[in-house]
Amino acid sequence: MKALNYLVAFIGGAAIGAAAGLLLAPEKGSDLREKIAEALRKRGIRLSSKEMSNLVDEIAEELQPAEE
Repeated sequence: MKALNYLVAFIGGAAIGAAAGLLLAPEKGSDLREKIAEALRKRGIRLSSKEMSNLVDEIAEELQPAEE
């Protein structure tokens, strides 16, 4: 009976964690790129979509942890 309680608690915790992850997930990449582009435009920086894509890719590379 004790093992069943642990299993139910584990499954319940996993379900709550998955739901929280979905609710707190970042927005879609296209939406985020548009927000970045708008923030840059407000500061007087104009980039084409290709330049914006390259910039976002460079930023993503910098933010990824170094692989050993």
